Amino acid sequence: MKLTVLKTQKAETLFDELERIQQQITERAYEMFRRRGAQVGAALDDWLTAENETVWKPAVEICQKNKSFVIEVAVAGVEPRELEIQVTPETVLIKADTTHTHPESKGSVRLCEFQPGKLFRLIKLPARIDADAVKAEYRNGLLRLTAAIAAEKPATRVAVQAA
Repeated sequence: MKLTVLKTQKAETLFDELERIQQQITERAYEMFRRRGAQVGAALDDWLTAENETVWKPAVEICQKNKSFVIEVAVAGVEPRELEIQVTPETVLIKADTTHTHPESKGSVRLCEFQPGKLFRLIKLPARIDADAVKAEYRNGLLRLTAAIAAEKPATRVAVQAA
């Protein structure tokens, strides 16, 4: 099997991205509310359905081995070039835009549970990592990130000066 090495990048902030996704979910939930005739009583169902249609959250496993984390993410069906990985010392963000089509060459589709949308997974790490040294590999639909745990800095004594 072919192994693909992926690039990672540091992220400055995730707030703008999260706000944009929340806005998309809000707009989709409101559209469903309007289609139902603006009847009160199913707002939570509309929101959860809109969230499910808008964002795909892949399964994740985090293991600690020696002085690093190995993070595996199930992203079957996503091409490595479509994945965007951003890291900070505390988090890993994985995102991609996914599509699914039915070409006529497939014949008549009788069942399809594939969902296009945004893959978006923010992983809060149990300890700080060295964001500059994260390695990402993709093989057989599994994204594997290896991140060295950052060395703990000892406490520094600060001298108090009389004013």
